[in-house]
Amino acid sequence: MLFVLAFLSPLAYGQIFDFDKPNPYKKIFVETDNFDASYLNELEGALSSIKIDTIKFEVLNDLAYYWHTRNLSIALKYTEKGLELTSGKNNLVWNGRFQITKGAILLRQEKLDAAKIVLKEAETKVREEDLAFLNTQLGYIYERRGQLAKAADFALKSLSLGDKLNDKKAKGIAYSDLSNLLWKQGKYEEGLEYGLKSLLFFEERNIIDLDYDFTLYVVGNNYLRLKQYEKAKQYYERSIEIGERYGFYNNLSDVYISLVDLYAYRNQFSKAEAAGKNAIKYAYLLDNAFMLMRSYLAVGELQSQNGEHLAAIENIQKSIAVATPNFGDGFFLSKAYNSLGNAYAENEQYQEAYRAFTQYDSLNKIVFTAEADQRISQLQTEFNVAQKENTIKLQKTKLLQQQTNQNFIGLIAVFLFLILTVLFISFNNNRRKNILLRKKNDEKEFLLKEIHHRVKNNLEVVSSLLALQTAQIKDPKVASAMKESQNRVYSMSIIHKRLYQSEYLSSIEMKDYFINLGNHILDSFGEKTRIKIIYKMPELHLDVDTAVPLGLIVNELLTNSLKYAFPNKRMGEIIINLEKKSAYEIELLVKDNGIGQTEGEPVKGTGFGKKLIDLLNRQLDGTMQVIYTCGTQYLFNFKVNRLT
Repeated sequence: MLFVLAFLSPLAYGQIFDFDKPNPYKKIFVETDNFDASYLNELEGALSSIKIDTIKFEVLNDLAYYWHTRNLSIALKYTEKGLELTSGKNNLVWNGRFQITKGAILLRQEKLDAAKIVLKEAETKVREEDLAFLNTQLGYIYERRGQLAKAADFALKSLSLGDKLNDKKAKGIAYSDLSNLLWKQGKYEEGLEYGLKSLLFFEERNIIDLDYDFTLYVVGNNYLRLKQYEKAKQYYERSIEIGERYGFYNNLSDVYISLVDLYAYRNQFSKAEAAGKNAIKYAYLLDNAFMLMRSYLAVGELQSQNGEHLAAIENIQKSIAVATPNFGDGFFLSKAYNSLGNAYAENEQYQEAYRAFTQYDSLNKIVFTAEADQRISQLQTEFNVAQKENTIKLQKTKLLQQQTNQNFIGLIAVFLFLILTVLFISFNNNRRKNILLRKKNDEKEFLLKEIHHRVKNNLEVVSSLLALQTAQIKDPKVASAMKESQNRVYSMSIIHKRLYQSEYLSSIEMKDYFINLGNHILDSFGEKTRIKIIYKMPELHLDVDTAVPLGLIVNELLTNSLKYAFPNKRMGEIIINLEKKSAYEIELLVKDNGIGQTEGEPVKGTGFGKKLIDLLNRQLDGTMQVIYTCGTQYLFNFKVNRLT
């Protein structure tokens, strides 16, 4: 589950703005996470180009909120600018949202009272969908004050709102906060369970963001306390990867603080020392006393464990100095005094150790009260009971739906039975009609084939008569003209022959037709050994009205090539290509490699063939181009109704 999102958002700079769109802003960490740590620069750069107020407020608020993960002072500057703009525009909702962001910044600046005031004021302005985030910030205030039960109350309020609005992020944050609170109480098993639930909600969103990153850290903390060190390390490393990608300095400082403990437990002191330095570095970059206090504390505890008691005392004292007077977090402050007491005791400074332990006991009683423990346990019970009640209600609703569905299915079954009865009767009637229609179609098909057969026979009779007549003629020119006429008749008879022999009665396949026509013409001229015809064309079916004129055109061009293109027994070849250019256009190419002719050269013979080609070309609404290079090429383009 941990690495589900690792591959959903590749480390690449995403396009956050597209000013050609009505809404140019692709909201960060909501619509996209496909960018790197420079995204704040892009938000800043685009701000002056945005004309629509609500989009400008949205970008400015995101700029303010995500700067608080790097530098609290800069974040506050952008927040104040947003409050000023929204007040000027009298936009209460967005003014309230900027107040929530301001509250988040103030509480991290240790100004807990001011944060609470501004958040309570925002509560009266914003919409219901904003309240889960607002309650989360209020919960953090009470957590920092050590009032863990009150903090848990606000986490559960956020969870309830998340359930109501089906807001996965709100539910994820609520479970994450409960996990962190249970961890602080030492309830690591329960804390781990809630943390893993939180990650499921975040991963369903398919967006990596600040809260998902923080939850990885919280889950790692629970694994650490359960002494599952390798598991904890995996979650910490994934959190660091996200933190470095987006510049989440607060989370990075958190994780490095925990890594100090992890490496110390595993006696990897050099790694623990390096982690401590990183924790302090990010705390200083963030300018956050809370992070700095905890970072010094982690380094001091490491030094104490490593026997460097004087250095440990110095760093833990720094931690306590950072934490007062407005620190407010009794949990970590009590932890600091306990560690200081241990360091003093190890250094044999027993009086100082006693004073430190006294402070620890005082703070510990405030944070870990029986009342707080009971309240959180009660909240857990209430939550579990509510979940079970919801489950029972859901089951009752499902049973009711099932009963309704069964009744509905019964009605549908009766209705379907009636429909099937009607359909069966209709089917029988249609089947009888189809048998009659099929019989009539078979009869018509037989008659059509018979017609094509008779037309073919009649054309062959005409061809034979022409052949007999040709045999009686002595004039070679007249005999040649008769032979050409015979070939023309034959070209038409082939079509009718193909039609009655084929399963298709309305179209003819042209390649096979041209092959038969070409062989016949070569045979009639006695040129099969000297002239070769190449058919560079795919299979193509055409209707009879198109096929007959095309056959006559090809017949004339083949005849012309055989008569004039290859004199003196010259060897040669003729290429025929017919292909479709679109659904309604075909192209015919007839090309020979003979002696060729020049443009404007007088027509050889009677010229009847050329006139026939022109006539047939116009009949097919075609265009003709003659190319006089390397032999002679005739290129035609014809419009047809539809190609098959």
